Amino acid sequence: MSILNEISLALQKGNRKSVTELVNKALAEGILAADILDNGLLAGMNEIGEKFKNNEVYVPEVLISARAMKAGVEIIKPLLIEGGVQAKGKVCIGTVQGDLHDIGKNLVKMMLEGKGLEVIDLGTDVAPEKFVQTAIDENCQVICCSALLTTTMEVMAEVVKCAEERGIRDKVKIMIGGAPITEEFREKIGADCYTKDAASAANAAVELCK
Repeated sequence: MSILNEISLALQKGNRKSVTELVNKALAEGILAADILDNGLLAGMNEIGEKFKNNEVYVPEVLISARAMKAGVEIIKPLLIEGGVQAKGKVCIGTVQGDLHDIGKNLVKMMLEGKGLEVIDLGTDVAPEKFVQTAIDENCQVICCSALLTTTMEVMAEVVKCAEERGIRDKVKIMIGGAPITEEFREKIGADCYTKDAASAANAAVELCK
């Protein structure tokens, strides 16, 4: 088995120590940081994403694997920057104003990072203006809004409106998600994309960043 496969499998098991050791070993063997990222770490996280989508693993396993991935990425990050490896895209994410739920948002964030996207996490209770201003300042291709309450989901319409008012609506895609959100609601408010789970959200975001 190649060392990159070993990295992928260790990550899927959430074995942070093994991932760290194997990444260092791969570098010592002269494997490029970009290869370790794509064919080791991201490959493993993709598998976890698929398993999560198919209900073969659950939130705790995803969190443990994401932590192992983070440990591996920390080692190769300086080399990736040096080699000019770019993230596949840039996304800002947050739970909308008036809503303090963040488990779903955090899960989507990990899945996005697992796809090689750069993610700016705005946290919870995020005002529409903050989503839009961040997208402008940070040059994000996608804004991801999460809501868990029927009372806060209407804020997503304000995010779309704010993006229009600030003149960036044609430059930025707006993704929405959360328990009460539906495809019908997405259509009603004019957002670009709705997905029902974190793994699908990550796949959609990669497509939107292209």
